[in-house]
Amino acid sequence: MPGPPDPDDPLAAVSALQGVPSALAAARDGIDARLRDRGRRLTGPEVTTESLFRGAVASASLAGSECSADDLRAGRVDAPAAGCLRVSAELMGLLPTWRVSPLQVLARMHTLAVDAGPEYARGRPADPAGAVRLVDLADTLSRPTTAPALAVAAVVHAELATAQPFGTADGVVARAAERLVLADRGVDPASVTVPEAGHAADPAEYRRSLAAYAGGGTSGVAAWLMYAAAAFTRGAQAAPLPD
Repeated sequence: MPGPPDPDDPLAAVSALQGVPSALAAARDGIDARLRDRGRRLTGPEVTTESLFRGAVASASLAGSECSADDLRAGRVDAPAAGCLRVSAELMGLLPTWRVSPLQVLARMHTLAVDAGPEYARGRPADPAGAVRLVDLADTLSRPTTAPALAVAAVVHAELATAQPFGTADGVVARAAERLVLADRGVDPASVTVPEAGHAADPAEYRRSLAAYAGGGTSGVAAWLMYAAAAFTRGAQAAPLPD
């Protein structure tokens, strides 16, 4: 993970970088207000299903799909869109396993996201370096932390998207993992916000911010986290809730 590590709580260390705490707090307030005002925890499974669908559309667009939401609803899909739909269909069912074995879930999500290449390579890291990054990430997630849940979600996303441990569909896996963290850590238990749409709203800024994170140093990490705070806010506004 870029930035000066805190051996006891590395997530808390990066979430305390200058400007980040206030950005994350404002984003969490906005998410809470959006969900509370529209009946937080009272939404039915149909709302979660629609949110997951919208997330698949947005994630697919970031993965290079040319399909529209109407295309996906009609079953007209290209390879990136098909993979994102498969991930979204299983995602919430993976939540209990995520809590005890994130590596198993990451492997499953990659298997779902990829429909080309040799079967033995699906769900497996591309090389030993990728395997190490996945183990390190799982180890970080297993440690107690005082970091806000939004920071954890953003770091998980950036680590997977920039390390590219699988070598294919890493961005799809990263965005799905981010959504799982938001559900698991109480930000959005019903998973009705659409964080993927928050990122897809400005693809160029999304990629610039990930590049800043990958570049290392505290400024790059802080830039990503502050960008992510804004993306989470946009994702809350994209939730399929009545206005």
